[in-house]
Amino acid sequence: MRAMLRLAALCPLVFLPLVASCATSNAPGGKRHPNVIVIMTDDQGMGDLGCLGNPVLETPNIDRLAEQSARLANFYVSPVCTPTRASLMTGRYAYRTRAIDTYIGRAMMDPDEVTMAEVLHDAGYRTGIFGKWHLGDCYPMRACDQGFDQALVLRGGGLAQPSEPRENNGRYTDAILFRNGKQVQTKGYCTDVFFDAAIEFVRDNKNQPFFLYVPTNTPHTPLADVPRALYEKYRTRDLSAVLPDGNATRDATARVFAMIENIDQNVGRLLGAVEELGLADDTIVVYLHDNGPQQARANAGLRGRKGEVFEGGVRSPLFVRWPGRLRPGAVDTEVGMHIDVLPTVLDLAGVAAPEDVKLDGRSLRPVLEGAPLSWPERLLVTQAHRGDRPVRGHNAAVRGARYKLVHATGFGREQPAEDTPWQLFDLTTDPGEQNDVAAQFPEVVTTMHDAYDKWFDDVSATRPDNYDPPRIVIGTDHEPVTTLTRQDWRPVHGNGWGDRGRWLLHFTNDHVYEIKVLLREPKGPARARMSIGNVRRTLQIDADTTEFAFPTIEIREGDYPLEVILDDSTGLYGPYQVVVTRY
Repeated sequence: MRAMLRLAALCPLVFLPLVASCATSNAPGGKRHPNVIVIMTDDQGMGDLGCLGNPVLETPNIDRLAEQSARLANFYVSPVCTPTRASLMTGRYAYRTRAIDTYIGRAMMDPDEVTMAEVLHDAGYRTGIFGKWHLGDCYPMRACDQGFDQALVLRGGGLAQPSEPRENNGRYTDAILFRNGKQVQTKGYCTDVFFDAAIEFVRDNKNQPFFLYVPTNTPHTPLADVPRALYEKYRTRDLSAVLPDGNATRDATARVFAMIENIDQNVGRLLGAVEELGLADDTIVVYLHDNGPQQARANAGLRGRKGEVFEGGVRSPLFVRWPGRLRPGAVDTEVGMHIDVLPTVLDLAGVAAPEDVKLDGRSLRPVLEGAPLSWPERLLVTQAHRGDRPVRGHNAAVRGARYKLVHATGFGREQPAEDTPWQLFDLTTDPGEQNDVAAQFPEVVTTMHDAYDKWFDDVSATRPDNYDPPRIVIGTDHEPVTTLTRQDWRPVHGNGWGDRGRWLLHFTNDHVYEIKVLLREPKGPARARMSIGNVRRTLQIDADTTEFAFPTIEIREGDYPLEVILDDSTGLYGPYQVVVTRY
């Protein structure tokens, strides 16, 4: 294993080898490798559990899991979901993986990244994901291409986004999902469906080691389709204790709480199945959140929410249960981060870390076991914002053992506001980040800022084209029919998802293809223009058209952008999706 970068808190950068116990491929005691279950929820805050102080929300099953777990009191994630998911899967900072944002070509992880699923699969594990992948919808970036034997997932960042099939129409109930790359119609509420599949996976693989990843898409928006009975329960409750803004967010909070209690019920079902099968003592269970809450509500006294680098946007619980191996209780002696989950899981499971991968995280096993700590302190960096390329210092924070340096320039901006100051907070006395002490401790600011600059230079130099999106590969036997969505295109006109854009593709060999265009709603009459590299085609479409196909076309192997533009009386616009079929 190459030496890994370690950022030392308030001291020079140091390089340390991966903890020695990760280097063995044998399970502890020579026994079968333990099972691993990782549960991660979407847009759930530090205040959104009963065990974390919420006086209204009922989460008895997760509360019980917390009681039975070693718990890291100071654990960090990214301010938005894709970067967290990339770091969780790889043990590396997201800026090394190309997955730097949540959409429009910035949320595809480089297929050369080595995932937790791939490492465990190579060690003999059966691997399954049921929920939200959000690291690429097309080959070779799908979950089923990245080490998972079984995958039941939604496309993109969630239901009701331009990545999903038109006919789904934003439903959380009876949603269209994708099993091992194939579209399937499901029955029931999405979280229930994911946990049903997870429980089936556990039962099917009870006699061999398994890695189960359940990243729910709840309580992410939209909030229209939530478990009805639970919504009525919270809609009629007094929510004043968790509503800092009065009644403005009452209905949204009731809907979010309904989704979270539904998650809790399903966690109870899953852990109940593990116990029923006699697997509890041989199963490591990890629970965390992907970022802070999207809506304003009480957040355990922390400042900020999703998208912000204040504590409320980047703090998450970390519960790790392994009966008889890990001592239950809260640990506040070490700061951890999503990059630490992969090396921690591998260390606990006795699985060798990949030797040719530069991991940024380190195993938290000694912390979780209550062993004396022998490693240097470190600085941990979190950063994310809109844009095709990260900007130095933009929406970034550096966390040490005591201090946190924050440049809260906002996730939604592609460039930071020039007048935003760097702030320093002493989290031992000011966990709510109310008192900027940068003027009192300029030497601390300088040391942490210098460490940040070295970090940014390092992660940005991972590869020569580090922040270019990976190309979607067209025409393979793995995915002869590829659906291209706005999730993965680069916009060329329009804000946000864009009303026109192009996909960056690699065509394999020389094949004949059909290019079918799907529109969100009936359009026309219009002229449709398609370009694939230097190849151009034009087609006239009739009124009230929802889909059409260009005549088949031969494309030679190579890298090409694909773009479709429609032109009618309303102006120029792009398609909803494009389906490329190899013949």
